[in-house]
Amino acid sequence: MAESVNIRISPRSLLFFAVPTILVFVFQNIYSLVDSALASNLISTDALSAINIDAPVLVFTMAVGQMIAIGGSALIGKRLGEGRKQQARENFSLFMVLCIAISAAFCVAGLVFREPIIYALGARGSLYDLCEDYLIPLFLLMPVAMGGVVLSVMFILSGKPHLGLFATIAGGLINIVLDYVLMGILGMGVAGAAYASGIGYTFQTAVGLIYFMFNRRGDLYFVRPRWEGRAVVKAFANGSSEMVTSLAVTVKMIALNIILMDLAGSDGVAAGAIVVNIQMLLSAVYMGYSEGIAPLFSYNYGAGDVGNLQKIYRIALKTMGILSVITFAMLLILAVPLASLFAAGNADVLDLGVRGVYVFSVSMLFMGYNIFASAMFTALNDGKTSAILSLLRTTLFLLIPLSVLPWLFSTDGVWASLAMEETLAIVLTVHYLKKKKTVFHYA
Repeated sequence: MAESVNIRISPRSLLFFAVPTILVFVFQNIYSLVDSALASNLISTDALSAINIDAPVLVFTMAVGQMIAIGGSALIGKRLGEGRKQQARENFSLFMVLCIAISAAFCVAGLVFREPIIYALGARGSLYDLCEDYLIPLFLLMPVAMGGVVLSVMFILSGKPHLGLFATIAGGLINIVLDYVLMGILGMGVAGAAYASGIGYTFQTAVGLIYFMFNRRGDLYFVRPRWEGRAVVKAFANGSSEMVTSLAVTVKMIALNIILMDLAGSDGVAAGAIVVNIQMLLSAVYMGYSEGIAPLFSYNYGAGDVGNLQKIYRIALKTMGILSVITFAMLLILAVPLASLFAAGNADVLDLGVRGVYVFSVSMLFMGYNIFASAMFTALNDGKTSAILSLLRTTLFLLIPLSVLPWLFSTDGVWASLAMEETLAIVLTVHYLKKKKTVFHYA
């Protein structure tokens, strides 16, 4: 670990360090995008709507996994920086046991209460059966999906981000191939898409488990876990900001689906799926960069290297500005071809989706900074600030516009609410970046 993070700080070295994580986040979203696009083209746009309605369940799973992974990695990284390697290994092993136990409980609860869950997600009429077909396998894959999230972050912490990238790419390719086989050739419908995802996640998780079980040459590997309640509380509290962000995304997705169903029916939900998928794909670049350099913040903070902290911070802000401009331009250029991948010849869905992409595109100029600030404060073990930024950004700053604008401007008001979310959040982000610099000395 020490060798992997003790690098010469420069824009190129930080980008090189973060590239594997960026690719992991991007590929994960590409696979979700392919699931949705193939379901729409091989089955119908109603299938796309059903997957979008059920998507909050998978986001919720990832949210809890991120809480364990990000909060745990910040604590483990700090302890590695302090030279407490055995304690870091014990914490890592404990967090994995908790991950398995929590995900198994969610799996059972989801299967038992799936009917009220489906209705609460916004399914109506004929979409209910499609949602149930997709949701049952989704609940079954919860343990491997959550485990894969935790292990992918631990690959970064152990200095093996490229191995995590390999597992993600290989698992995703398996997912894509099985999508076509199960939905297209075997005719399993939307259930085939869910099973394909489950098998892909299983491969990723298996690679991580095998590596950390049998590789004993690095700083991080599985040992006999030792219960440490204070570490669990600290890690979960610190990682809660990432969980809050993802949970708020589920609230956002459910609210969007319900409002769009009322305003434009199934076509509106399908258009919402287009907008959300494209937004998540591009925001994955911000997430990947922010999470990729997070261990550098944790390690140098633990080691007390203020000089490196300040270099990392300055470079990260400049890099995020460049990435923001690039993703904004990509949205304007690629809106039509990207939306066409999902519309499956449905002109109404295509028109709604493209218009939505254009309206919310301005938010890409601010989203990167909002995501980066939250990730940085988590890495600095300031989970409270990170949680405030995440919670207000993804709930209050979205739900207030969403409760007003759609009733004034119909579907355009929905897309405008997504843009308002990031625009309002950047004001709070700037406030906390200025306020906390005297605490952590990153600027």
